[in-house]
Amino acid sequence: MADQSVERSVVVANRMGLHARPASLLVEAANALESHIRLRKDTQIVDGKSIMDILTQAAKQGTPLVVEASGPDAEQAVEALVELLNQDLGEA
Repeated sequence: MADQSVERSVVVANRMGLHARPASLLVEAANALESHIRLRKDTQIVDGKSIMDILTQAAKQGTPLVVEASGPDAEQAVEALVELLNQDLGEA
């Protein structure tokens, strides 16, 4: 199967935003996948496998993001990360 590119919009649901703990959960999930993953906030695009990059976005609850992935498991990657971003990321 050829590599594919997938992107999907999502709004950060976690009431505390993407601080260190939820960002680490995203990075852990992203690193389990083969595809190259990016998170886009406005015009800022960061590596979805880098906690430092994700933290620089300072994404608060309600922040719109675009999850982008390219590679053999791009669809799975986007679905997994969007699902995480739609949750409270362990902070119920």
